[in-house]
Amino acid sequence: MSDNRPLRWFLYGYLALVFTFVFAPILFSVIFSFNSDRFPTIPLGSFTLKWYQTVWNDPDVWEAARTSLTVSLSTATIATLLGFATAYTDYRYSFRLKPIYLGLVLLPPTIPLIIMALAMLAWFAKLGISGQVMSIIIAHSVLTAPFAMAIIRLRLSQMDPSLESAAWNLGASQWSALRRVIVPFCRPAIISSFCLTAAVSFDEFAISWFVAGLNKTIPVIILEIVTGNIDPQVNAIGSFVFLVSMTLVIIAQVVLMTRRKKEV
Repeated sequence: MSDNRPLRWFLYGYLALVFTFVFAPILFSVIFSFNSDRFPTIPLGSFTLKWYQTVWNDPDVWEAARTSLTVSLSTATIATLLGFATAYTDYRYSFRLKPIYLGLVLLPPTIPLIIMALAMLAWFAKLGISGQVMSIIIAHSVLTAPFAMAIIRLRLSQMDPSLESAAWNLGASQWSALRRVIVPFCRPAIISSFCLTAAVSFDEFAISWFVAGLNKTIPVIILEIVTGNIDPQVNAIGSFVFLVSMTLVIIAQVVLMTRRKKEV
């Protein structure tokens, strides 16, 4: 037991360094959002809520927040439905071109965002829907649906294959078995997928910037504020974005972990 103590402390130290490297910039951004000085320098000035008040009184920020909220919730709903349908298809059915089908389904996150954004922009322009909120929702759904599919498919892999067959043998239709057996079993993964895809959509910038037109999201308006100018209100907006994203991710993780502990 004592022989493992140096390795354990090394791993603890390594983990602490990783967390420091990842979260230190975010922590300082939150700290500077309460700093009275315009420039992010140390020593800090006095404590102030001025930058939060500036954001609160800015109608453009409110409009961007409403757009981001609409897009993220709509994207999460569509992506979770698509992810569930794809995961269940992979779980239940076998067909000749299934590897190609799964490869195409999982392809969007591997494509550089700039390339996808340009392709989406050209496609939406040809369809005549470029620059609309619906364009952002469609593009984000394409990007995030594979994440939902992966989470739900992992949950389905933990299911006893005989449960659905037993429901059929007891007289349930395929739709009834899906509704009463598959969906309840996948509920933690569905909730987690919804939260995760909402977080990804809320934070996404590149695609939104290309296809949004005049419908600015929070990441887009942040870029406009910082372009050619140092404005501390960006730290306040960034703190809000971080809080929303972390809350969604933590909810997703807690739902999965809680359900897993109950089953064990």
